Amino acid sequence: MRAVDTNVLVRLVTRDDAKQVAAAEAFVGRGAWVSHVVLVEAMWVLDAVYGLASEKIATAIEMLLHHKDLTLQDSGVIEAALEVHRKRPTLGFSDCLILEAARKAGHLPLGTFDRELAKLDGAERL
Repeated sequence: MRAVDTNVLVRLVTRDDAKQVAAAEAFVGRGAWVSHVVLVEAMWVLDAVYGLASEKIATAIEMLLHHKDLTLQDSGVIEAALEVHRKRPTLGFSDCLILEAARKAGHLPLGTFDRELAKLDGAERL
């Protein structure tokens, strides 16, 4: 299966460049894999560059999870992270994904200096 880079996901979500959107859709139309790193980087771009609020970022992740042509790395972990992110929107999605990936791998507690992240089950404030 093919894979996509961050900018392809950003085009699929923002649809702000018709030519690039068409190219992105044509590429993923044959199936494409999205790594956690690419997903997190795309969500950072949507936040930092496009100014999307937490709720809109959550909607974008959900759209990508249900996209007919995309396979997201370990989608169950992404779904769990999205659920946490929706309950605690002040936490970045990346923090939620880090915690849920550690949980799935059986590597808890997750040590952190982040006060908000440390409030979650499975995280430990250092």
